[in-house]
Amino acid sequence: MPATALQNLTVATTGASGAIFLRHLLRLLARDERVTTVNFIASDSALRVMAEELSIRGRSNLVAQLLGESGQRPAAKTAGKIQQQANADIGANVASGSYPTDAMVVLPCSMGSLARIANGVASHLLERAADVCLKEKRPLVLCVRETPLNKIHIRNLYRAADAGATIFPLIPAYYFLPASLDELAQEFANRVLAHLGLPQPEAFRWKG
Repeated sequence: MPATALQNLTVATTGASGAIFLRHLLRLLARDERVTTVNFIASDSALRVMAEELSIRGRSNLVAQLLGESGQRPAAKTAGKIQQQANADIGANVASGSYPTDAMVVLPCSMGSLARIANGVASHLLERAADVCLKEKRPLVLCVRETPLNKIHIRNLYRAADAGATIFPLIPAYYFLPASLDELAQEFANRVLAHLGLPQPEAFRWKG
């Protein structure tokens, strides 16, 4: 957990299944007044997954489509907070260590993206932004999703963790008895943000 409050986050999404978890993470960040800036990166494969799982069409107005009606907030609070960055723009702000990113979350993180991050292959902005977090020793949370795992996946998980990333598998909790997929996804997003020092007031807490 970071020692200081996070204000500037990078959120990226890849071609693994689980776009609903991304949606709820962005909704929580949109209304969290502790966070002032979110730089958002989506890979081409992520766009395909979002189209299949969330009925999102195209890159136009992508953030608004992801947030949906329940994610809307007064313009004074959220105008410009979530900035979409093109994955092909290797010269974007988050590609430089001089840009003050406090942490990065990749949700969901595919095995292909994991492999590129773990092995320093930064040909697109998503991997470069992750590489910057590792070299600057900033929190990098990889919400990986795949099953079963082969030995290549396991080696890459170790490499990423050894380089400083947090491996945060996309495994939701069931002990709070979620009544819907939305509740399941939001609680997972709560856990990710709590790990980064941004606990959410509506998060479930086990009391024994």
